[in-house]
Amino acid sequence: RGAELGRLGLTVAPAGSVAGAGNEGVVVTEVERNSPAADRGFREGDVILEVGSKAVSNAADVRSAMSAARGDNKHTVLMRLRSNGQTRFVAVPLSRG
Repeated sequence: RGAELGRLGLTVAPAGSVAGAGNEGVVVTEVERNSPAADRGFREGDVILEVGSKAVSNAADVRSAMSAARGDNKHTVLMRLRSNGQTRFVAVPLSRG
């Protein structure tokens, strides 16, 4: 299980608490069907390393980085992921409100 990031449709857990995930970032433990995260190709087991160029280690870090981007009037935030041993970047839209 883990902490839900409802607007994105993700559930995440600190990487250190998931066997084989390493110690960096947060692991995606669940992706809701037809969610913004699913639309952008997030999969269970992906590790979110950074959100808006800020390293994350728990769900609160992810929320905080997204909130900071919203506060800067950004419409999207860039997330750096480790997926299947490779690193990639994903632009995620920020909802308002």
